[in-house]
Amino acid sequence: MKTFVRTALITLTLLAGPVTSAFAFGAIAVNDSQGTAASEAGYGMGWGSSRQEAERNAVRECKSAGNDDCTVAVWFERCGAYAGDRVNYGIGYGSTLKAAEKMATADCPNCQIIVSDCQ
Repeated sequence: MKTFVRTALITLTLLAGPVTSAFAFGAIAVNDSQGTAASEAGYGMGWGSSRQEAERNAVRECKSAGNDDCTVAVWFERCGAYAGDRVNYGIGYGSTLKAAEKMATADCPNCQIIVSDCQ
């Protein structure tokens, strides 16, 4: 019986293959007019099977959160990040959250991460 269970588990693992996300792209849309503190910046995250779909969904989410003027700041395939301060911003993307956040703050060293996520 143990051999049957072990064989079944191995077979299921091999048949399952790599787990992938249903969405191929992500995007972050923001509303951070100059003079707004980083903590007050509005944003929305969007996901989709295409870059355009992810961007549309991010803008829609940003606007549904009560923001008037939302624009796509960054799109990504794995992880994305947006950092900002009162005047400047930085964007990042990469294969890990840490890599995306590092890229976002490299262009804006005095900025704080406002939003970051991975699919």
